[in-house]
Amino acid sequence: MNYIVPMSSIVFMVVSALIGITIPVVLFLVFRKKYKADVLPFFIGCAVFVVFALLIEGFVHNLIFATDTGKAILNNIWLYGVYGGLMAGLFEETGRYTAFKTVLRRKRGNNQNALMYGAGHGGFEAIYILGVSMISNIVMSVTLNAGMADTLTTGVTDPAALQRINAAIAALAGAAPTDFLIGSAERFAAVALHISLSVLVWFAVKNTGRYFWLYPLAIILHTFMNAVAVILSHYTSNLWMLEGAVYLISACCVVIATIVWKKCASDKGVIVPIGAEGEA
Repeated sequence: MNYIVPMSSIVFMVVSALIGITIPVVLFLVFRKKYKADVLPFFIGCAVFVVFALLIEGFVHNLIFATDTGKAILNNIWLYGVYGGLMAGLFEETGRYTAFKTVLRRKRGNNQNALMYGAGHGGFEAIYILGVSMISNIVMSVTLNAGMADTLTTGVTDPAALQRINAAIAALAGAAPTDFLIGSAERFAAVALHISLSVLVWFAVKNTGRYFWLYPLAIILHTFMNAVAVILSHYTSNLWMLEGAVYLISACCVVIATIVWKKCASDKGVIVPIGAEGEA
């Protein structure tokens, strides 16, 4: 069957890819120029996402999903949602905690570095999810529109893999053009979440003992966000409703982080983080 991807869809893919790249760049410039944050936390945030979320967490997923327990998780959306959320929370928040305890130890005097770290962590995720996925979609779309669909399955002999590729092609061609903007809209909420969680873990490390509970709280909030997104996506095809839920949870996390910031940070010379002064 011949598939054609509308040009408007390809345009929106390009827009989403550019948004994914622009988000971390803009945040870096804002936090550097306006909030006087250091440069290092941004790149440590990027590195922690790669090491803890992509490499270590991915390795653990491969081990677990190869077992009978893993197969049971994959076959139950509730188990899969909670499992995926918990793993993301454990690895990413532990990555933050480790970074703040070690390589960023000397940067803890400037609380704005919590924001800069979150921009790097969440920003790299935006590049990885939006940039990489949309570029892949664009390449596939151009190939389909050029009448070269067969090249996408050349050399693929595994029936399951072939089925996945054909399903991806059908989904790509059948998606509404605006669907490709939903991912970019979601990234704003996701990055806000990462910045908020970074603030919580930052003060958990900076005030170890009295505020250590902020670290497990960050894990719980991260788990809840991811679990709700995965489970809700199984029960509704309305992507905008799903994004509404994501934004609501993210907004609650921003409020919590702002309260924590005001309570934990010194009153003298503190710049209130995003959301605390009516900023979006």
